[in-house]
Amino acid sequence: MYDNICKFLAENYKDDLVTWLLGSPIPLTKLSPTELSNEPIRADSLILLQSNQLILHSEFQTDPDKYIPFRMTDYRIRGYRKFPDKEMRQIVVYLRKTDSELVYQNSFRLSKTYHEFEVIRLWEQPTEKFMNLPGLLPFAVLSQTKEPTMVLNEVAKAVETITDQRLQRNIAAASSILAGLVLDKEVIRKIFRSEIMRESVIYQEILEEGKAEGKAEGKTEGKAEKARNVAINLLKIGMSLEQIAQVTELSIQQVEEIQTSIQG
Repeated sequence: MYDNICKFLAENYKDDLVTWLLGSPIPLTKLSPTELSNEPIRADSLILLQSNQLILHSEFQTDPDKYIPFRMTDYRIRGYRKFPDKEMRQIVVYLRKTDSELVYQNSFRLSKTYHEFEVIRLWEQPTEKFMNLPGLLPFAVLSQTKEPTMVLNEVAKAVETITDQRLQRNIAAASSILAGLVLDKEVIRKIFRSEIMRESVIYQEILEEGKAEGKAEGKTEGKAEKARNVAINLLKIGMSLEQIAQVTELSIQQVEEIQTSIQG
């Protein structure tokens, strides 16, 4: 879920992403993974952007992944095969702080084959990097700070100044969801008004996905357990108990019991 939120931000506010990752707002257009291969290894957290001279390959990872070095090498070769004259910048962004050594790996080695890529660990990034562009605001709470609640309050103030309602709603929703990696959802609810998030494109897409998943899983065995899993995911993003009950066909009391169990 968190990786997909980052992909949404990168695709819809790519100028802000590019300014952060490349240091300047170079105009880039979206490049489909299928343009590099008919069968990409993975597309859920993969973002490909291109200009006439450059391909930016970025991936957002919630947790460590031992296959990242190979995947970056594989896509570099695919990029060269399709666009041999273009430079390719490859950047992996890790969202959740961890002590795993995997998040420090920035190269792949196989016999005499060697490839390097860039790695960004958000918890080492200065908070101010994310406070000046709307598309970067959701990342601020995951940055280098000992006071994520204070940072999220500052993000909320910045979101309130956004005059474009669609942009405001989307950034509020993305900020609240990513904040779930470091803050309790009750803290997040106090900072962001739920009605703003509910009207965002992000929230509506999650709601529709939940409905579809609930209906599909209801036709198979293990309906109760799968409904519970759907409810847990929806609770994590701050959906109301009534909406979760509607999506999963559980009673409000059952949803409350699930909420209590994951809080405990």
